[in-house]
Amino acid sequence: MKTSFKMHVLRSFAALGVVSVSTFTAATATMAADLPTVPYLPLEMAEKAAQAAVAQCKADGYNVSVAIVERSGATKVLLKADGSGPHTVGSSTGKAFTAASMGRATLGLANFLKDHRELDGLRDMDPRMIILGGGLPIKFNGKLVGGIGVGGAPGGDKDEKCAKVGLAAIGAE
Repeated sequence: MKTSFKMHVLRSFAALGVVSVSTFTAATATMAADLPTVPYLPLEMAEKAAQAAVAQCKADGYNVSVAIVERSGATKVLLKADGSGPHTVGSSTGKAFTAASMGRATLGLANFLKDHRELDGLRDMDPRMIILGGGLPIKFNGKLVGGIGVGGAPGGDKDEKCAKVGLAAIGAE
């Protein structure tokens, strides 16, 4: 009798384990289905945007660097045109980081800070930030996926023009 009781108890625990595992699996599958999909910038699109921006600046007579960062601020693509200055790498990367981090154009941010000197601390918020024209956020369907930064043209407005061409090449906002 003791053996059959033990077998009954073992079978009951085994059945509970199967029910628990299937309940856990179903709950996990439901939770995974409810998770939002995170938009991202595919490498091929980042390369295309950077190449288009470099080509535009070259056509305009400027040797620049173009950086593309993902939403986290990590550099995804960096192109340094022949003849561009050594400072253009840091400039383009910082502008791209700032645009992705702040979710806005760096030229607009620079102009905003001219009128709001009390917010100058933004410049020191992160050592990677560069608040000069030439950085634009990369958005698709209103979702921020990264930033593009151009550095090396003689003026942020010229850098921004090239960045806009990069965005247009991939259909970004």
